[in-house]
Amino acid sequence: MAAMRKNSLLPVWLPWPLPAGWLVTGFGEVGDEHRGGRASVVALSGPALLQGPADLLVIAEEPGVGLGAAFAGLDGPDPGEGFDSGPPNAKIEVLGHPTPLWCVGGAPDRAVYAGEALGNWLWTIAWPTEAGCLIGLGELSLLDLRDHDLDVPFGAFSPRLED
Repeated sequence: MAAMRKNSLLPVWLPWPLPAGWLVTGFGEVGDEHRGGRASVVALSGPALLQGPADLLVIAEEPGVGLGAAFAGLDGPDPGEGFDSGPPNAKIEVLGHPTPLWCVGGAPDRAVYAGEALGNWLWTIAWPTEAGCLIGLGELSLLDLRDHDLDVPFGAFSPRLED
């Protein structure tokens, strides 16, 4: 977490406060030695609304990188043309501002939302599908971890980041 806070060129979005019973289960970054980080991901795990465990990835990435699309199960690098043509399916707080998100088709075992924040793609991807209610209910508030020194509760490393 300290390395991400110090070195990330993109926001490191963290829901804060965390939903009840949720833990941070990993961080990741995509980039190269020439341009630096081009995407960041925060993994979280907690109780599903109905039963069992749930996982959530929150991703910030430059357009064209494809990390969010890969986790979503999409073929292209971005949410797809026209994904935001209708009204948003959800709104979450990003740095205190309501930010629209749209449902994006993807693999059937997950709920995928995408939007834009600070000029980058913002993806939220939840397993199982019904865990997407966490996003759809509008109760998440994201802050940029680079700007905050928080006492974050950690859990076991998420296998979602091993894909």
